[in-house]
Amino acid sequence: MARIGLLGGTFDPIHYGHLIIAEATRDQLGLDHIEFLPANDPPHKPDATVSPVHDRIAMVNAAIGTIPYFVINCIEMERVGPSYTVDTLERLKERRPEDDFSFIIGGDSLRDLPTWRSPARIIELASLAVINRPGARYDFEHLEMILPGLRARTAFIEAPLIDISATTLRTRCAEGRSIRFQTPDPVIEYITSNTLYR
Repeated sequence: MARIGLLGGTFDPIHYGHLIIAEATRDQLGLDHIEFLPANDPPHKPDATVSPVHDRIAMVNAAIGTIPYFVINCIEMERVGPSYTVDTLERLKERRPEDDFSFIIGGDSLRDLPTWRSPARIIELASLAVINRPGARYDFEHLEMILPGLRARTAFIEAPLIDISATTLRTRCAEGRSIRFQTPDPVIEYITSNTLYR
């Protein structure tokens, strides 16, 4: 059995905020490794223009480099349509029933969890690693009433706070401004050589 952290996202582009969250979760929960799950068709961004998935996968690979306990998992590329968390977890559990999964989310996502597809099934398939963020308000008692057993399936992770967003990075790239020290240099090199976000 392996203890696996799962970090899903659009990663358009991946940045140091993602990597800090992944490392803090791995360290605090004693996980074997973290799997980055690029979304094929993010259901929460139906009207947004998202970079081609092959570019986002390439940027994740560039960011994690040779870190042995960071890996990419392209399971969401196997199906068409929106990438719902419960569907991804079902497929992972079918293939690796012995593995113990921790799904990494922010406090804002914890607050909205009851609105996700099949939230009760999500917490059956994986525990939650919730990143504490300032301003993310939620009523845990109320959430526990809606999703019994949530408390026992939730761990709270303390991570250094870093205010970087992919939206801001895309804007800075479009304006020809520097994004150095906000995402790893190999990611910047990929963005530059493929003229992304221009």
